[in-house]
Amino acid sequence: MSQKILTNKTIATPEKVGILLLNLGTPDATDYFSMRRYLKEFLSDKRVIETAPIIWWFVLNFIVLTFRPKKSGALYDKIWDKEKNDSPLRIISYSQAKKLQKRLGSEVIVDIGMRYGNPSTKERLEALKAKGCDRILLAPLYPQYSAPTTATANDKAFDVLKTMRYQPAIRTLPAYYNEPSYIDALANSILKGIKNAGFEPDVLVTTYHGMPQSYYDNGDPYYDQCLETTRLLREKLGWNEEKIIVSFQSRFGPDEWLKPYTDEILAELPKKGAKKIAIIAPAFSVDCLETLEEIAQEGRDDFLEHGGEEYAYIPCLNDSEIGMDVIEIIIKKQLLGWQK
Repeated sequence: MSQKILTNKTIATPEKVGILLLNLGTPDATDYFSMRRYLKEFLSDKRVIETAPIIWWFVLNFIVLTFRPKKSGALYDKIWDKEKNDSPLRIISYSQAKKLQKRLGSEVIVDIGMRYGNPSTKERLEALKAKGCDRILLAPLYPQYSAPTTATANDKAFDVLKTMRYQPAIRTLPAYYNEPSYIDALANSILKGIKNAGFEPDVLVTTYHGMPQSYYDNGDPYYDQCLETTRLLREKLGWNEEKIIVSFQSRFGPDEWLKPYTDEILAELPKKGAKKIAIIAPAFSVDCLETLEEIAQEGRDDFLEHGGEEYAYIPCLNDSEIGMDVIEIIIKKQLLGWQK
């Protein structure tokens, strides 16, 4: 009996390391239908909304997606880069990738992917594989781990991997809430922000994106990691617990969320004699709607309306040199053994 020999289909592409910087995402534009597409994808994520699926499907499709796109579009329009016709988050994310590529050199390929919207995680993960990346580091840029951020970003990538006959080797970036370079960068940005503001704040507020209390009760480590980041910041700056406080923003719905709430803190501080404050959002690696509109604009208005006098929003680390130092350090740690 003759033996059938299969044709050798070995792919002779160069073996490369890919780095996919992952972030939450952004709508493609601020009009109603662009916002609706984005919000539907975002709010359909079971990692984000853990309400009973049947109930939430009705609420989402017949209530939220009817009224929310117009309201959210108006908010995005306030921070939209009109010159580049794009969102700050996507603009800065591309800049981060470009700067990291320059720092790491041609041995790796750096790209960005969004959990919701464009460029999609699926598109960019497949592009890295097509460029010969047989090892890919998934790097969700969330300093503090949570299921609605880090986990869902990885989930989306794993969904893509499930469709691949020939999967690349994968590593995932761990939370870096206590990484010394991250704490140092935050401390330096705070001192720089205060200097630029031209006044000494009575209180520095570290505001983190909120989540329902039930998520923490079910085992999500996010709350504890937020507290630890602020504790390390206090230690680094040599300030006490009255000087640096923690709060949580962006809650919605009737459920109890992580406390204390940022909007309530901003209303209470002037009554307690804190007329001058600075505020920073350490959970965000890139400025976005929640920082540029909710905290920098709306937060300022709330604070001043309740008797505050001076308010300084300190930007995220973004693509600043100290911000890129952090990203380079945490990425290089995960590439050990993958680079010659």
